[in-house]
Amino acid sequence: MKQSDFSVTVAAFLMACISLQGCSAPNNAATNNTSKSTGKLVLTGSSTVAPLAAEIGKRFESSHPGVRVDVQSGGSGRGITDARQGTADIGMVSRALKPEEKDLSAFSIARDGVTVILNKDNPVKSLSDKQIVDIYTGKITNWRSVGGKDGAITVVNKAEGRSTLELFTHYFKLKNTDVKAQVVIGENEQGIKTVAGNPNAIGYVSIGSAEHGANNGVAIKLVPVNGIAATTANVQNGTFPISRPLNLVTKTQPQGLAKEFIDFAESKQVNDIVQKQNFVLVSK
Repeated sequence: MKQSDFSVTVAAFLMACISLQGCSAPNNAATNNTSKSTGKLVLTGSSTVAPLAAEIGKRFESSHPGVRVDVQSGGSGRGITDARQGTADIGMVSRALKPEEKDLSAFSIARDGVTVILNKDNPVKSLSDKQIVDIYTGKITNWRSVGGKDGAITVVNKAEGRSTLELFTHYFKLKNTDVKAQVVIGENEQGIKTVAGNPNAIGYVSIGSAEHGANNGVAIKLVPVNGIAATTANVQNGTFPISRPLNLVTKTQPQGLAKEFIDFAESKQVNDIVQKQNFVLVSK
C-alpha cells in the first residue's frame, strides 16, 4: 500500500470513530435522564390524603427509579406543623388552608366530602341534622328514639387535629367539647372498622374512604346529609353540603424533587388513581 493510500485510510477511520461517538452521545444522555432525579421525599399529615398520596408515590417512583416517597399519616394538623418546621418535604391537609396558614403554599390534588356512617345492619336510613347533633351531644342515646332498634348508641368521634372533625363540627355548629363520644379514633379506616364491627355505632368519615369500603363489602352504609345522598357524584356536582379540597402543602414555593412530585400529583397522569379511590377530580 502506498503511503498516501495508508494516510487516507487512517483519516477515514478516525472520522468514522468521531462520527460514531457524536451519534452515541445523545443516547447516553437520554439514558441518564430516566434516572436523573434521586433522593427521598417525606409526606406527612391527613389520613384521607395519605392512601391517595401513597399510590401516586408508587407511580412516581416507577418513573423515577432513584427516588423514594415516604408517606406517613397523623392528621392534617401534623401536615401543617411538619411542613412549617421542615420535618416533612410536603404536608398533606384535607381541607382549605385557614387565614393564619396562608404562609404555606397549597396544591389541590382532589376533592372529597365528609358524611355520617352507620353499620349496614342498622335499619335507620336517614337522620336529620338535628338528630345527628342530638346524638353527638348525648341528648339522644338510644336508636329506638330515631326509628331504629332498641340499643344504646355508640358515638364515634375524631381526635383533635383531624380536619374531618373540623368540617363535621363546623357544619353542625358544634364544639368538640360538646361531643359525648364513647370512642375516639384517628384514621378514617379505624372509624370505618369500628362502625362495621358494631351494629349500634355511628361515626363520620371521608366519603371517598367510606364509598370505597362499602363498594368492597365492608359492612357500613353512608347516611345522607340534609337530604342529599353522600356520594362522590354529589360532591362532584357541588350539591353535597360538606366537601373539601385534598391539598399538598409546602413551606415555600416548591422546587426540585418536591415540585416534580406536586406537578405529577396535579397532572392527568394520576386521574385514574384519584377516581379509583372514589375521590373527585379537580378541574384544571
